[in-house]
Amino acid sequence: MSETTIVHLLRHGEVHNPEGILYGRLPGYRLSEDGVLMAKAAAKWFGERDVAALFSSPMQRALETAAPLADAFDLPVTVDDRLIEADNHFEGLTFGAGAGSLRRPEHWRHLVNPLKPSWGEPYRELAARMRAVVIRAREAARGHEAVCVSHQLPIWILRLHAEHRRLWHHPSRRECGLASLTSLTFEGSRLVEVAYCEPAAGIAKGPSVAGA
Repeated sequence: MSETTIVHLLRHGEVHNPEGILYGRLPGYRLSEDGVLMAKAAAKWFGERDVAALFSSPMQRALETAAPLADAFDLPVTVDDRLIEADNHFEGLTFGAGAGSLRRPEHWRHLVNPLKPSWGEPYRELAARMRAVVIRAREAARGHEAVCVSHQLPIWILRLHAEHRRLWHHPSRRECGLASLTSLTFEGSRLVEVAYCEPAAGIAKGPSVAGA
Protein backbone atom coordinates (compact mmCIF):
# COMPACT_ATOMS: atom_id res chain seq x y z
CA MET A 1 0.00 0.00 0.00
CA SER A 2 1.35 3.45 -0.94
CA GLU A 3 2.20 6.04 1.70
CA THR A 4 -0.12 8.94 2.40
CA THR A 5 1.58 12.35 2.44
CA ILE A 6 -0.10 15.72 2.91
CA VAL A 7 1.43 18.99 1.71
CA HIS A 8 -0.25 22.06 3.21
CA LEU A 9 0.08 25.45 1.49
CA LEU A 10 -0.29 28.10 4.18
CA ARG A 11 -0.88 31.69 3.17
CA HIS A 12 0.76 34.24 5.47
CA GLY A 13 -1.27 36.35 7.89
CA GLU A 14 -2.37 39.96 7.57
CA VAL A 15 0.40 42.46 6.76
CA HIS A 16 1.00 45.87 8.34
CA ASN A 17 0.40 48.12 5.34
CA PRO A 18 -1.39 51.36 6.29
CA GLU A 19 -0.49 53.03 2.97
CA GLY A 20 -2.28 50.38 0.92
CA ILE A 21 0.77 49.67 -1.24
CA LEU A 22 0.85 46.65 -3.54
CA TYR A 23 3.95 45.39 -1.76
CA GLY A 24 4.63 42.21 -3.74
CA ARG A 25 8.28 41.24 -3.28
CA LEU A 26 9.33 44.47 -1.56
CA PRO A 27 11.28 43.90 1.68
CA GLY A 28 10.22 45.10 5.10
CA TYR A 29 6.54 44.21 5.16
CA ARG A 30 5.87 42.49 8.46
CA LEU A 31 2.75 40.93 9.94
CA SER A 32 0.26 43.21 11.66
CA GLU A 33 -0.88 42.46 15.20
CA ASP A 34 -3.82 40.52 13.77
CA GLY A 35 -1.43 38.81 11.38
CA VAL A 36 0.62 37.49 14.29
CA LEU A 37 -2.57 36.13 15.87
CA MET A 38 -3.47 34.50 12.55
CA ALA A 39 -0.10 32.78 12.37
CA LYS A 40 -0.58 31.43 15.89
CA ALA A 41 -4.10 30.25 15.03
CA ALA A 42 -2.77 28.38 12.01
CA ALA A 43 -0.08 26.73 14.13
CA LYS A 44 -2.69 25.76 16.72
CA TRP A 45 -4.83 24.15 14.01
CA PHE A 46 -2.05 21.66 13.33
CA GLY A 47 -2.12 20.56 16.98
CA GLU A 48 -0.90 16.98 17.16
CA ARG A 49 -0.69 16.50 13.38
CA ASP A 50 2.34 14.75 11.94
CA VAL A 51 4.26 17.71 10.50
CA ALA A 52 7.74 16.61 9.49
CA ALA A 53 8.95 19.40 7.18
CA LEU A 54 8.49 23.17 7.03
CA PHE A 55 9.26 25.40 4.05
CA SER A 56 8.76 29.13 3.54
CA SER A 57 8.93 31.94 1.05
CA PRO A 58 11.87 34.27 1.82
CA MET A 59 9.54 37.23 2.43
CA GLN A 60 9.40 38.57 6.00
CA ARG A 61 5.64 38.10 6.34
CA ALA A 62 5.93 34.43 5.35
CA LEU A 63 8.84 33.75 7.69
CA GLU A 64 6.94 35.36 10.57
CA THR A 65 3.94 33.14 9.76
CA ALA A 66 6.16 30.06 9.75
CA ALA A 67 7.75 30.88 13.13
CA PRO A 68 4.96 29.57 15.41
CA LEU A 69 4.94 26.30 13.47
CA ALA A 70 8.69 25.98 13.76
CA ASP A 71 8.40 26.44 17.53
CA ALA A 72 5.46 24.04 17.88
CA PHE A 73 7.12 21.19 15.99
CA ASP A 74 10.76 22.03 16.73
CA LEU A 75 11.52 22.16 13.02
CA PRO A 76 13.91 24.29 11.00
CA VAL A 77 12.36 26.60 8.42
CA THR A 78 13.75 25.79 4.98
CA VAL A 79 13.59 28.86 2.75
CA ASP A 80 12.68 28.06 -0.86
CA ASP A 81 12.68 31.01 -3.24
CA ARG A 82 10.11 29.27 -5.45
CA LEU A 83 7.47 29.99 -2.80
CA ILE A 84 7.92 33.74 -3.25
CA GLU A 85 5.14 36.11 -4.29
CA ALA A 86 4.46 36.47 -8.02
CA ASP A 87 6.35 39.19 -9.87
CA ASN A 88 4.10 42.17 -10.67
CA HIS A 89 4.62 45.37 -12.69
CA PHE A 90 2.53 47.33 -10.18
CA GLU A 91 4.72 46.44 -7.19
CA GLY A 92 5.30 49.46 -4.96
CA LEU A 93 2.26 51.33 -6.30
CA THR A 94 -1.31 51.77 -5.21
CA PHE A 95 -3.66 49.93 -7.52
CA GLY A 96 -7.13 51.14 -8.41
CA ALA A 97 -9.16 53.44 -10.59
CA GLY A 98 -9.27 56.33 -8.10
CA ALA A 99 -5.93 58.01 -7.44
CA GLY A 100 -4.10 54.77 -8.18
CA SER A 101 -1.81 53.65 -10.97
CA LEU A 102 -4.63 52.68 -13.36
CA ARG A 103 -5.17 56.37 -14.15
CA ARG A 104 -1.65 56.68 -15.59
CA PRO A 105 -1.45 55.85 -19.33
CA GLU A 106 2.11 54.48 -19.09
CA HIS A 107 0.72 51.49 -17.21
CA TRP A 108 -2.10 50.62 -19.61
CA ARG A 109 0.06 48.44 -21.88
CA HIS A 110 0.57 46.07 -18.96
CA LEU A 111 -3.16 45.37 -18.80
CA VAL A 112 -3.78 44.19 -22.38
CA ASN A 113 -3.69 40.42 -21.76
CA PRO A 114 -5.29 39.16 -18.52
CA LEU A 115 -4.93 35.55 -19.70
CA LYS A 116 -1.12 35.55 -19.44
CA PRO A 117 -1.15 37.94 -17.45
CA SER A 118 0.60 40.83 -19.16
CA TRP A 119 1.26 42.68 -15.86
CA GLY A 120 3.34 40.02 -14.19
CA GLU A 121 4.76 36.52 -13.95
CA PRO A 122 3.05 34.17 -16.44
CA TYR A 123 0.59 31.83 -14.77
CA ARG A 124 2.16 28.75 -16.38
CA GLU A 125 5.59 29.60 -14.95
CA LEU A 126 4.05 30.28 -11.56
CA ALA A 127 2.26 26.92 -11.58
CA ALA A 128 5.47 25.12 -12.60
CA ARG A 129 7.60 26.55 -9.78
CA MET A 130 4.93 25.92 -7.17
CA ARG A 131 4.45 22.35 -8.36
CA ALA A 132 8.20 21.80 -8.05
CA VAL A 133 8.15 22.98 -4.43
CA VAL A 134 5.23 20.71 -3.61
CA ILE A 135 7.14 17.73 -5.02
CA ARG A 136 10.15 18.69 -2.90
CA ALA A 137 7.99 19.00 0.22
CA ARG A 138 6.20 15.73 -0.51
CA GLU A 139 9.48 13.86 -0.78
CA ALA A 140 10.89 15.51 2.35
CA ALA A 141 7.85 14.48 4.41
CA ARG A 142 6.96 11.19 2.70
CA GLY A 143 4.44 9.34 4.85
CA HIS A 144 3.94 12.44 7.02
CA GLU A 145 2.89 16.08 6.49
CA ALA A 146 4.69 19.17 5.22
CA VAL A 147 3.82 22.87 5.41
CA CYS A 148 4.83 25.43 2.78
CA VAL A 149 4.22 29.10 3.67
CA SER A 150 3.56 31.19 0.59
CA HIS A 151 1.30 33.88 -0.86
CA GLN A 152 -2.22 34.14 -2.23
CA LEU A 153 -1.63 34.12 -5.98
CA PRO A 154 1.00 31.34 -6.06
CA ILE A 155 -1.17 29.12 -3.86
CA TRP A 156 -4.31 29.80 -5.88
CA ILE A 157 -2.59 29.13 -9.20
CA LEU A 158 -1.22 25.86 -7.81
CA ARG A 159 -4.72 24.84 -6.76
CA LEU A 160 -6.17 25.67 -10.18
CA HIS A 161 -3.41 23.62 -11.78
CA ALA A 162 -3.96 20.69 -9.40
CA GLU A 163 -7.69 20.71 -10.10
CA HIS A 164 -7.14 20.95 -13.88
CA ARG A 165 -8.91 24.28 -14.12
CA ARG A 166 -7.97 27.22 -16.31
CA LEU A 167 -5.30 29.42 -14.76
CA TRP A 168 -6.67 32.84 -15.71
CA HIS A 169 -9.26 34.15 -13.29
CA HIS A 170 -10.68 37.23 -11.57
CA PRO A 171 -8.79 38.04 -8.33
CA SER A 172 -12.06 38.41 -6.40
CA ARG A 173 -12.81 34.73 -7.00
CA ARG A 174 -9.71 33.37 -5.26
CA GLU A 175 -10.46 31.06 -2.36
CA CYS A 176 -7.30 31.74 -0.39
CA GLY A 177 -7.92 33.84 2.70
CA LEU A 178 -5.30 35.15 5.09
CA ALA A 179 -3.59 32.33 7.02
CA SER A 180 -5.70 29.81 5.09
CA LEU A 181 -4.64 26.27 4.25
CA THR A 182 -4.83 24.58 0.87
CA SER A 183 -3.98 20.95 1.53
CA LEU A 184 -2.89 18.40 -1.08
CA THR A 185 -3.13 14.73 -0.13
CA PHE A 186 -1.01 12.22 -2.02
CA GLU A 187 -1.04 8.45 -2.15
CA GLY A 188 2.54 7.84 -3.14
CA SER A 189 3.06 10.41 -5.91
CA ARG A 190 -0.62 10.49 -6.93
CA LEU A 191 -2.72 13.48 -5.87
CA VAL A 192 -5.99 12.18 -4.44
CA GLU A 193 -7.54 15.18 -2.67
CA VAL A 194 -7.43 18.97 -2.49
CA ALA A 195 -8.93 20.53 0.64
CA TYR A 196 -9.27 24.09 1.94
CA CYS A 197 -9.87 25.62 5.37
CA GLU A 198 -9.41 28.91 7.25
CA PRO A 199 -8.07 28.35 10.79
CA ALA A 200 -7.87 32.12 11.41
CA ALA A 201 -11.28 33.07 9.99
CA GLY A 202 -12.48 34.48 13.31
CA ILE A 203 -9.67 37.02 13.56
CA ALA A 204 -10.48 40.54 12.36
CA LYS A 205 -8.96 41.56 9.06
CA GLY A 206 -7.92 45.20 8.73
CA PRO A 207 -8.62 47.34 5.64
CA SER A 208 -4.98 47.95 4.75
CA VAL A 209 -4.08 44.65 3.13
CA ALA A 210 -2.80 45.20 -0.41
CA GLY A 211 -0.83 42.36 -1.82
CA ALA A 212 -0.56 38.71 -0.99
